Amino acid sequence: MSVAPDGQDTTIQGADRRPIAARDSGFARRLTTLLLKTPVTPNQISLLSVLFAAIGAAALFWASRWPLLYLVALIGTQLRLLCNLLDGMVAVEGGRGSPVGALYNEFPDRVADTLLIVALGYGAGTGWLGWAGALAAALTAYVRVFGGSLGQSQDFRGPMAKQHRMAVMSVACVLALGESLLTTQRLVLPIAAWTILIGALLTCVTRTRAIVSRISGASGP
Repeated sequence: MSVAPDGQDTTIQGADRRPIAARDSGFARRLTTLLLKTPVTPNQISLLSVLFAAIGAAALFWASRWPLLYLVALIGTQLRLLCNLLDGMVAVEGGRGSPVGALYNEFPDRVADTLLIVALGYGAGTGWLGWAGALAAALTAYVRVFGGSLGQSQDFRGPMAKQHRMAVMSVACVLALGESLLTTQRLVLPIAAWTILIGALLTCVTRTRAIVSRISGASGP
């Protein structure tokens, strides 16, 4: 699968797949092979990602009282991402795609994003910031899918695409654990929540500008 410089897949089969470097790793391929020996479906894996996100969100919500829950939140976030990787690999590389696969690929992602980012806001002590970040994250997906509805390849560029948001959350969990053990200040989670909100809004702008640029270029002078 080839990827264009602007972050879009250029193959027909992968035109609407998020470019993920880990997809080519031996670890991911071994897990995919193992899953293909079971009756599990890509849609079930997508739904499992919501469960892991919910566990991570609950842990993040209560971690201010029990700091070791930051590790649970980190694990939940990473397992959510692992499911997001494997559902596509089982569907495409494993040939187990279904007519409703596109729905299961998108809807659970929005739910998982919302759970984790809202929990981040409440964990930071500012609930509205989490809701604003979740809305901005959903808008990045809306812009991407809307570009696809116009006949364009879906644009997965950042600066705060899904993998970037989850990276920010994962680093925040580690730093917040250290912060809770070393100081009474609570700065890590608010900074992470603001980073996701501002970055997601910037992502909406960059993706929208790319859509406009491609449309203008296609229409000619």
